[in-house]
Amino acid sequence: MGKKRREPVPADPLFPLIDGHTHLDSCGGTDPDGVHAVMDRAEAVGVAAVVTVGCHVCTLDAAVMAAETDNRVWAAVAQHPMDAHEIDDAGRERLADLVRHPRVVAVGECGLDYYWLQHDPENTATQEQQEELFRWHIELAKEVDKPLMIHTRDADEDLIRIIDEAGAPEKTIIHCFSSGLDMAHQCIDRGFYATFGGATTFKANEELREVVRIFPRNRIMVETDAPYLTPEPFRGSKNEPQFVAYTAYRLAEVTGLSAAEFAELTTRNACRVYGIPFPEK
Repeated sequence: MGKKRREPVPADPLFPLIDGHTHLDSCGGTDPDGVHAVMDRAEAVGVAAVVTVGCHVCTLDAAVMAAETDNRVWAAVAQHPMDAHEIDDAGRERLADLVRHPRVVAVGECGLDYYWLQHDPENTATQEQQEELFRWHIELAKEVDKPLMIHTRDADEDLIRIIDEAGAPEKTIIHCFSSGLDMAHQCIDRGFYATFGGATTFKANEELREVVRIFPRNRIMVETDAPYLTPEPFRGSKNEPQFVAYTAYRLAEVTGLSAAEFAELTTRNACRVYGIPFPEK
């Protein structure tokens, strides 16, 4: 028999935290009651706000609905690179309209994903399709003057090339940073921000923790990417915003800060990047 997976429970409360990237519609937040329930659980352990991401033409409205429904929620919208072939002109027009919504604080997640192109090519956009749509998102972010939230997987070299050619928006975020030290230095040199998720708590990911150590402190944030990447000690279980504190506690140790200092630091960074108010108790 396989080892029984433990049901995750929240960490000790830590205020203030902002989950800089999550997917509420995949955590039960598909209607106003569901959004409130997820956020009530998160608020009980110190999460003051989240940025929920609509990353497909089919989920854009759900992200904006959540942000309109609950003042603890902000939204980001884009088309995920895996699905770059699934957005038509009408979808782009809809996305470009929604990104101007006052509760939408970023264009994302967008970028390049070569992992799924290698492992599931029949259902994944080609490199050419991904690059064209990524360039479109970059221009959209600059047009609306909102941060660009980037997804990159096994595509760092092309990603940097495209950004350098197109010109990065003033605020560029690498979401769920999972690359190595070389990519970290490339991002640091360009003034990018990074959000770090549950993968930083995994025992084998020492290089990723070293990335956190070297990244400028005024450019780091935390996220869940829920329902994925649940941090230790509940890796493999379904994630949601209430578990972001596990990552914050671990990265406080990594950076040599107290948990309270780390929470305030990353929350102030998120507020500055996304242009949202600092939470008060």
